Amino acid sequence: MRRLLESVPETRANAGAQTSAARLNVRYAQAPADEILRAALEALPGQIALVSSFGADSAVLLHLLAQIDRDVPVLMLETQMLFAETLQYQRDLSAHLGLRDVRLLTPDPDLPEDLHLSDSKMCCALRKVAPLESALGDFAGSITGRKRFQTGPRAQMPIFEADHAGRLRINPLASWTPAMLAQHIEMHDLPRHPLVARGYPSIGCAPCTRPATNSDPRAGRWADETREECGIHFAPDGRVIRRKAG
Repeated sequence: MRRLLESVPETRANAGAQTSAARLNVRYAQAPADEILRAALEALPGQIALVSSFGADSAVLLHLLAQIDRDVPVLMLETQMLFAETLQYQRDLSAHLGLRDVRLLTPDPDLPEDLHLSDSKMCCALRKVAPLESALGDFAGSITGRKRFQTGPRAQMPIFEADHAGRLRINPLASWTPAMLAQHIEMHDLPRHPLVARGYPSIGCAPCTRPATNSDPRAGRWADETREECGIHFAPDGRVIRRKAG
């Protein structure tokens, strides 16, 4: 595993991360999520963080992490616009799993509270993208809980990929289905986000999240807009970070 990652760059925007990601995707294409997660943590000790929203199904990946290493940094975007239930859930779930390094990333305190009303994309950029980009500058890799079933842009998402800054990004749950997530939560008796029972299958900032009324798990996110993503997994210019064909 370490040999596969020898070309992961210590400086940003290095094409070596793309080469390493391609090799790792071949090696771990059929591997279970815990094996993928363990391999990533062992390859980048002290240089990797898990990014979590502490949302509807976040308990699954956080539980897998807690079984391996509870000291790995967990980064949560505390946008100052979250539901009170999400903040309490973060505290409760972190304590339940014994996570020892949860870091809340906050935006510039002088941002207008009503920015989402005039420019929701800019609001996401300043409350989510900028704080996360700053925090990830201290790491060579990140772990996300994204799944292919969630949105169109994620449908072809690889397990390993290079982000725009040349860091390795790992998506251990890429191939998981809603049924697999629900089964894992039930099997391990994991705490559920309280808003799930109230019709929120996907949970973001309070002003831009509504209960979903159809089978789309993200239908309640930016319900009045034609977008599915906040931008934290995109390039700074708005381009989707995609895997190259072939």
